[in-house]
Amino acid sequence: MRMIGLAGWSGAGKTTLVSRLIPALTARGNSVSTIKHAHHQFDIDHPGKDSYAHRMAGSTETLVSSANRFALIHELRSAPEWTLPQLLAKLSPVDFVLIEGFKRAPHPKIEVFRAANGRPALHPEDPMIRAIATDSPFASTLLPQVGLDEIEAIADLVERLAVPCEAAF
Repeated sequence: MRMIGLAGWSGAGKTTLVSRLIPALTARGNSVSTIKHAHHQFDIDHPGKDSYAHRMAGSTETLVSSANRFALIHELRSAPEWTLPQLLAKLSPVDFVLIEGFKRAPHPKIEVFRAANGRPALHPEDPMIRAIATDSPFASTLLPQVGLDEIEAIADLVERLAVPCEAAF
């Protein structure tokens, strides 16, 4: 498995880009999985659901399965947030893992930059950024740059810049 991050400030278009990259990469014959970092609490089940009752009763892990999919919910219960290597180890093997967020983690990344956000670029301070997908090119960098809507060019960057998961950390 090879991985690369897509990092940028909120509102830069990371989720839109990942959603467009997945079909571009799979059309090339690649299998793709994703890891998305959430800065806030989130829930995938709700009161009234059996899985919710199991979690609230104290289950550490609850696996919900059907003929179409399964989801594993792991409660940290005051334990530290899992690291990216721990999360990667939970995935089944694929060609590429796209990591959305985790902008401060030390893994290779493509910066997603949108000028209208008014936030500073990440690449001047992050040596792990290998390329930039942007709507406003930077004259002051030697990093490869592509437009935010140039999905095939970004897919080329993913294929070229992604590194084996075990070598990323």
